[in-house]
Amino acid sequence: MHESVADYVAEHPKMAGVLFSALLLLTQASSAAANIATTNPGP
Repeated sequence: MHESVADYVAEHPKMAGVLFSALLLLTQASSAAANIATTNPGP
C-alpha cells in the first residue's frame, strides 16, 4: 500500500501545514549548521 504525498495531503489537509513547517525548520537548521561549519576556528 503505497500512496503518494499528494494523495496523503488530499486526505489530511492539516498535515500540509505540518509538513511545510517541518521542511522550513529543516532548511533553517541546515543553513545554520553550514554557517557554523564554515566559521574560522582561530588565527
